[in-house]
Amino acid sequence: MREGIIFNFVRNHRLYEKSNHRPDDPPVVREVPRILSSSPRICIFKVMKLKLPDLAIIAAYLVTMVVIGWVLRKKARQNKENYLLGGKSLPWYMLGLSDASDMFDISGTMWMVSLCFVYGMKSIWIPWLWPVFNQIFLMMYLSRWLRRSNATTGAEWLTSRFGNTGRGVKSSHNIVVAFALLSCLGFMAYGFVGLGKFMQIFIPWDTVQPYVPFHIPAAYIPHFYGIVFTLFAMFYSILGGMHSIVLGDVIKYAIMTVACISIGAIAMFRLHASHATPSLHPPEGWLNPFFGWKLGLNWRPILEEAGKKIKDDGYSLFGIFFMMMLFKGVFASLAGPAPNYDMQKVLSTRSPEEASKMSGFVSVILLPIRYSLIIGLTVLAFLYFDQIRGDLVIPGRPGTPAGMDFEKILPATINSFLPTGLMGLVLTGLLGAFMSSFCGTLNAAQAYLVNDVYLKYVNPSASTRKIISMNYLAGVVVALTGIILGLFVKDVNTVLQWIVSGLYGGYVAANMLKWHWWRFNASGFYWGMLAGIVPAMALAVLKSNNLLHGLDLYYWPVLFALSLAGSIIGSYATPPTDEETLLSFYKSVRPWGFWKTVHARVLAKDPAFKRNPNFKINLFNIVLGMVGQLCLTILPMYVILWLKLPLLITVILLAVILIILKKTWWDRLNEY
Repeated sequence: MREGIIFNFVRNHRLYEKSNHRPDDPPVVREVPRILSSSPRICIFKVMKLKLPDLAIIAAYLVTMVVIGWVLRKKARQNKENYLLGGKSLPWYMLGLSDASDMFDISGTMWMVSLCFVYGMKSIWIPWLWPVFNQIFLMMYLSRWLRRSNATTGAEWLTSRFGNTGRGVKSSHNIVVAFALLSCLGFMAYGFVGLGKFMQIFIPWDTVQPYVPFHIPAAYIPHFYGIVFTLFAMFYSILGGMHSIVLGDVIKYAIMTVACISIGAIAMFRLHASHATPSLHPPEGWLNPFFGWKLGLNWRPILEEAGKKIKDDGYSLFGIFFMMMLFKGVFASLAGPAPNYDMQKVLSTRSPEEASKMSGFVSVILLPIRYSLIIGLTVLAFLYFDQIRGDLVIPGRPGTPAGMDFEKILPATINSFLPTGLMGLVLTGLLGAFMSSFCGTLNAAQAYLVNDVYLKYVNPSASTRKIISMNYLAGVVVALTGIILGLFVKDVNTVLQWIVSGLYGGYVAANMLKWHWWRFNASGFYWGMLAGIVPAMALAVLKSNNLLHGLDLYYWPVLFALSLAGSIIGSYATPPTDEETLLSFYKSVRPWGFWKTVHARVLAKDPAFKRNPNFKINLFNIVLGMVGQLCLTILPMYVILWLKLPLLITVILLAVILIILKKTWWDRLNEY
């Protein structure tokens, strides 16, 4: 890395102080109008940078998605399995691409760029809030266990675990459907907020307003954009089902790959250009991914708003925050996939072995590409911060700023520094990111409404034509409900925190026990979920009324403890699951855990049956996989910043992990 641009990582972990923007910056920078924070009127952007080629690329993509939905509608209408699961005939690498595309959403990417800007390399840990490493648990064993059920949804899976009869079975079925719909609607509202913020910057309302025959209040302009683009997503998803969703996701992933690598290359070139001088310098420790009890980043003398964001986020005591994330993340990962698009993709694979391959493939193809975009935009934001500062300002009282919205770094940077054509490609990819995550979530919600409500309680003998018609109706209802909820969401982080730390607090305990403890039954599942979800909903209400404060993550142990207590008490208050169901589940899924009693009963009937011996090797592989996932995350960051020694260490470590996992995981996929 050139002297004077980025600090020498090995020597002192600091940026050299230099002067601000120089007059010999590239012409594309000088063309961007400055909107200073001292302006009496704070606006979003004075000039729409989209040119005809950019608009043509976006329009071509939208038309292509509509055509895909129309062409594949006949294939999707053949039967329920074809519509919801693609006939379980799609190859694992296409499903992996689709799953990765669903996770590459606008809202999450905007959030992660803001994290990278403020927290630097330490930002790689914060997505453990989801937790992102749940893909490693799926990859190593849980995807295989789930796929062996041959179910269509998570609620249908409960039949293989708890049977069709007995106290609590109906209740457990109903509550997992309710949870699935709540989480799906939450994710749809979450994506809706990000899309509105994103598109408003590139298509200013002043340009569109003359063509809209009705008045829209300023606060709801982003929601108008969200509704327009959501209609396209609804069309191809509802018509073509899983087939059109997967094909659309693969096309979008190809677009995003080109766009992300291009942005990374532009950022790397400008960072190392001889005339480049950053207009903003990050604090000491920004390039260090490691941390102590405290975060160790002092933004106050450099950019006070960044320091305020760290305080507002509640991440200053990062050691405690990290331990809480890890504690919550391990239990959440042991619970398996939530009943959303991730679970549907696992259930859509052709075999249990391909389910594991698909889950492992997601991290490999998602993280390096996504973080090329994230670090690329972050570098451009540092280099030309003076040019985007005004675009981040949050209006307060007339003529005064109320702070900065760092989630706008992504669209502001794209709008300011990308050339014509590439901007259209990036916007198309990010728009497709919203559409793919929206459609995947919509498909999951449709599956629960039709398969687990309509066919179970309303019309069990419905014809294929009737089932497809109900899928259409369910898709429209769910999409409209998600849009309405999106109108009430304050920002991306609000709904994100509630989903990952609040709602999922009620999900984890019961769904962890269902895999690993034989005595856990349907009543335990119902009461465990109820004891977690109700307090999670109460938490959301109390926080929205400012009666409780702090990170939702810090309330998670309480939610988990309540849910765990409900699970155990509910299980022991009712008889165990009937023996035939338990034996069938244990023999087909072959889980490890607390199954000694059931194992003895299986041996009594089948002395040749062998216990799953892979508990230790699975845990070993999980640890290796988590380290490998971190390497995949930070690898593009080191490449673009050109930190040679950390890059070399990362590459060597990743190569060693891949060699070991080839022997301990890939070669043993057919074992248990």
